[in-house]
Amino acid sequence: MTRSSNPTVWSSESGRMCPECGYPVSACRCSKRPTPAAPSDGIVRIFRDSKSRKGKTVTVITGLPMPEDQLLQLASDLKRRCGSGGSVKEGKIELQGDHRDKIAAELKALGYRVKLAGG
Repeated sequence: MTRSSNPTVWSSESGRMCPECGYPVSACRCSKRPTPAAPSDGIVRIFRDSKSRKGKTVTVITGLPMPEDQLLQLASDLKRRCGSGGSVKEGKIELQGDHRDKIAAELKALGYRVKLAGG
């Protein structure tokens, strides 16, 4: 069998293994690649979501045309502004709680076209 058809996903020595490069997840070379900014239509969408979160409400911001490091900085500023926690996942900013109105006002002040999407 070749490595690509049956990759090692766990080792008792180093724990979880990356199926792409074969290194431990902590030393994975795949995740070190810079991720390009997601294609955008120029509209930042803000919506509320509670699916797969045990009923907890999360505000999700998508469509921001910027690289990962700038998303992290913007997420930090928005978390501070809203007084809540959150994270950046797959090019989306997720903030704990329903802060759509505050975030919309903040992003409009920064010059983005904002649309409140979903329920």
